Amino acid sequence: MSYTYLSIPNSQFPITVNIDSLLQPFQHFGVNLGLSRIVKLLANLGNPHHQVPVIHVAGTNGKGSVCAYLSSILTEAGYRTGRYTSPHLVDWTERICINEQPIDLENFSQLILQVQAAIDKEQESPTQFEVITAAAWLYFAQQKVDIAVVEVGLGGRLDATNVCNQPLVTVITSISREHWQQLGPTVADIAREKAGIIKAGCPVVMGLLPADAEKVVISRSLELQSPIFTPQPAKEINPGWAEYKRWGDGEKIEESKSTIKYLLPLKGQIQLTNSALALATLEILQQQGWQISESAIINGIGKTKWPGRMQWFRWKKHDKNYQLLIDGAHNPAAAAVLRNYVDSFNKKNITWVMGMLATKDHADIFQALLKTGDKLYLVPVPDSNYANLDELKKIAFETCPNLGFCSTYSDVFLALDAAFTSTDNTDNLVVLCGSLYLIGYFLGNRE
Repeated sequence: MSYTYLSIPNSQFPITVNIDSLLQPFQHFGVNLGLSRIVKLLANLGNPHHQVPVIHVAGTNGKGSVCAYLSSILTEAGYRTGRYTSPHLVDWTERICINEQPIDLENFSQLILQVQAAIDKEQESPTQFEVITAAAWLYFAQQKVDIAVVEVGLGGRLDATNVCNQPLVTVITSISREHWQQLGPTVADIAREKAGIIKAGCPVVMGLLPADAEKVVISRSLELQSPIFTPQPAKEINPGWAEYKRWGDGEKIEESKSTIKYLLPLKGQIQLTNSALALATLEILQQQGWQISESAIINGIGKTKWPGRMQWFRWKKHDKNYQLLIDGAHNPAAAAVLRNYVDSFNKKNITWVMGMLATKDHADIFQALLKTGDKLYLVPVPDSNYANLDELKKIAFETCPNLGFCSTYSDVFLALDAAFTSTDNTDNLVVLCGSLYLIGYFLGNRE
């Protein structure tokens, strides 16, 4: 839990305020897509979002790491850079950053109180996400950021972040079937929602999408006369090193300057795609007059951090150090990316420690992850509506009948202890995954 001290007028002592308690009154409104509430709320706050140049980023997967690359590079280039992402892993303050530094607790609390004071009690109450989004816009305006990188929360068209009429660039990283309960049953339906962030005449950077989704995004871009750019993934030139081919200025680029080579700190082949999307976005900014040098790009990428995604830890047990891989893979597409990365190590079998929310496509996730001989340790996701563990076990065996082992545990740390006790670490790899909320719980409570 997050606490801060606020100075109260006429009070001799500061009082302790719990961030969760400030946000709790809005929690029961859950997901309630629509722009009317956030538009009214921002108007009551003086429309702070109109004061902030924005890069708007949507997508099923990859949008967080693209935001991380962009904010790190723009900070390195000397710009005062805001970043708004969700969800957080451990602390609410992670969502709102300036120059890679999370907002401090006191500022965050004061912002939430300012937003609460601006709510019209006669109107429909905003959701928790809308309150935090309004706080982010207000903070960026108050702090006079030069630019803000803003990640869509859910979908796009009706997401609370979709209030900027003229983003500098719109980015759609990837589209696959997730949150279909809110966004529609097909990939094309989901694409229509994500393409809702495209604005008239504003450039669009599009990742590699399924054909049905690509058709929708291109159609929307043409309708709004928004130029669209589809960069190819960067190429791996050495382990951990990538090369991106510039498209800007066409033949005007000297051959020696047509590519840029950089060290990729984030793991997995997918980062060749994600980093290329970020660099294409920066090329558009450069054409708009933003000063972003090659050294800022290389150093900014090298400094990028995005915790909880293909991240390695040391797990200590019985005076031994074991390797643990953690990743928030929580949908089939992300699970496939994770499996691809894990297979690159040529381990004999994989031990999965997993917890998933009830709303996820469990069978499809297992289909992407599990192979014959793998071991599976199923755990709850604390403070969440997690899937029934016995049901997950049943689905796992239906999906992969030749699992080497599958059992349920009441706690992730008990499961990890059991997994490392029964695993020969030389031939096997232990992976914790299935939910960003589970990863956040692990990071916040590990010793």
